[in-house]
Amino acid sequence: MDLSLDRPGEYLFVRRVDERAITVVDRELTRSFLLAPDRLVEDWPVGDAGMLDAGHVEAILALQPELVLLGTGPRQVFPAAAFMAGFLRKGIGVEAMNNAAAARTYDLLASEGRRVAVAFILPAA
Repeated sequence: MDLSLDRPGEYLFVRRVDERAITVVDRELTRSFLLAPDRLVEDWPVGDAGMLDAGHVEAILALQPELVLLGTGPRQVFPAAAFMAGFLRKGIGVEAMNNAAAARTYDLLASEGRRVAVAFILPAA
């Protein structure tokens, strides 16, 4: 059986995840960021899931997602109810998981053409 690596060219994808950095396509990012299939928003000002509140919702909604994934670092952390409610009031699903799981889920959904956004929290340097 022949195997070949076929990387998508039509959307932004996560190539690699570790505790301090995430590589999107060929760019290594070390600060928290937002990602949609067609857009990368760098330097999202969140260094810890405990910081999330209703004010952080608008930046993610600007990506016009139908589903939001929240990568909370190396461990799954559930953010404040006010943060989650900001999406649920708009009828947008939101799931919190660790960064590795969020990256895998995002890549799968983006490859299917879904309008997904992911917010990755990376520790401040």
